Amino acid sequence: MSKKAILYIVFFSVLSLGFLGYAGYVIKGERGTFLGKEKLPILGAPGHTVQGFSFTDQDGRTKTKADVLGKIYVAEYFFTTCTGICPKMNANMEKVYAKYKNKPDFLILSHTVDPEHDSVPVLKAYAEKHGADSKNWWFLTGSKKELYALARQGYLVDDGTYTGEEDFVHTQWFALVDKTGQIRGLYEGTKLQDVNKLIDDIERLMEE
Repeated sequence: MSKKAILYIVFFSVLSLGFLGYAGYVIKGERGTFLGKEKLPILGAPGHTVQGFSFTDQDGRTKTKADVLGKIYVAEYFFTTCTGICPKMNANMEKVYAKYKNKPDFLILSHTVDPEHDSVPVLKAYAEKHGADSKNWWFLTGSKKELYALARQGYLVDDGTYTGEEDFVHTQWFALVDKTGQIRGLYEGTKLQDVNKLIDDIERLMEE
């Protein structure tokens, strides 16, 4: 083989390796890994993140947005006297909790939609019923208007608008939130298939 042919082979080999390296870099940036594993979508309008909040958990401690920054978490809405979708939702949420309760960067936030009834002691008893440790599964109460605004404008789990004290949010959706406050998925908490997907997506998000 001539020296010229060898030089051509070397040149095109280097060129091909460079192209593959660049393609891998692009794939990693767009999809999350060199092998092309897709990143989870970012929901909401461009730049949307969960707004600030201040609620009280089942131990009477104040929880704010600062307490969830840097954490991956799942948010839901329920009320303790619900006999419809809530028991099934929280039975399914127990599956999520069992999978990730030992992960230091993971939380569950369960917001009451009936703060008038769901006092701190009521939420404490409800949390204990579900085996929830307050270090990483918070049952939250607070201002009804603020709770509802967060559901609709922050977590995107309800498409209504606040209409006053008679207003009521009753939603089956779980929201998956990343470490920067972006919504990365919505899942029907009453459907096991959706909950299993949520469990898988949490793992994917932890790998991003």
